[in-house]
Amino acid sequence: MPFPSENLNATEQVVLDLRPHWWYFMPQVVALLIVIALGLLSLVFSLPEEGQLFAAGAILVVLGWFLVRYLIWANTNFVITTDRLINRSGVLNRQGIEIPLERVNTVFFRQTLFERVIGAGDLVIESAGEQGAQMVNNIRKPLNVQNEIYRQMENNENRKYDRVGRNLGPPSTGSSIPEQIQKLAELHQQGVLTDREFQQKKQELLDRM
Repeated sequence: MPFPSENLNATEQVVLDLRPHWWYFMPQVVALLIVIALGLLSLVFSLPEEGQLFAAGAILVVLGWFLVRYLIWANTNFVITTDRLINRSGVLNRQGIEIPLERVNTVFFRQTLFERVIGAGDLVIESAGEQGAQMVNNIRKPLNVQNEIYRQMENNENRKYDRVGRNLGPPSTGSSIPEQIQKLAELHQQGVLTDREFQQKKQELLDRM
């Protein structure tokens, strides 16, 4: 199911909402093909009734396995929004993690040769804080997803600088550089600016003195 819009912030937008790659179903597909082939053979060669019942039961078991796998797939979301990364999974018991874009340090992907052919792979997201490195498996076109994450990180940072500029006001207001630094400190305390953004903007003002 798609990521619910009511879980988004007021100005937040979904950029990508991904389910695992179709390769996620491959063990179930292979097992289903095998039991169907066995069922057909039992009919062609007129096996005893016990053998046919066994084949029919095996097909039902594998179909149930496939259904469970599908439900897990349908309830697994890796979402990129304009503010954060969200990874959620689970049918009855849900689990998930959210990483604000400003806390993402590095994103890299892993692909085997076969995964490159089918367009699948894994993402590893390194972030500041308690989460550390998070791996997201069976991502479709992981290189494109990696690029999109970096694009949204840059856009998010630009929006923050725009907000800082509006809060500081235009240069013509006559505010001195110490007053502007004080204003930056207030924004930093309010959580509008991260530590890195505060230090960078503060240094820009100091360079103008």
